[in-house]
Amino acid sequence: MNEQKKINVRNKRATFDYEILEEFTAGIVLAGTEIKSIRAGKVSMVDTFCYFDRGELWVRGINIAEYAWGTCNNHAPRRDRKLLLTARELEKLQRASQDRGLTIVGLRLFLNERGLAKVVIGLARGRKSYDKREYLKENDARREMDKAMKTYGR
Repeated sequence: MNEQKKINVRNKRATFDYEILEEFTAGIVLAGTEIKSIRAGKVSMVDTFCYFDRGELWVRGINIAEYAWGTCNNHAPRRDRKLLLTARELEKLQRASQDRGLTIVGLRLFLNERGLAKVVIGLARGRKSYDKREYLKENDARREMDKAMKTYGR
């Protein structure tokens, strides 16, 4: 069988700017040339967020570059795309997103073992600037401990 390269695009800024409370894996509705661009690795998730419109969950901010071999049927790179979740998950997210201070952000886009594009979204609460400094301190301390463990063989 043909071994395809792993596609795993992360929104690194989301974990810095937001405290992730809960994660969901959703399918995404794509055009034909979009999946080809994703398989080529031409995707970016900077400033990705989700919103509800008429009971459906949409994602905004995923930049899927135009397919190089696409013709007049090529897609718009930054269009809004529909996410596919169960009714129970949609209802839970809609109730939670109406709470003050909670938002839904895109965390990661990947291809599963069947070759389908999936988006991991997170229910998140924004961090204050002092929380961000604390987060950076924790990461630095964790990195130093890992380095020490490798150096001293424990």
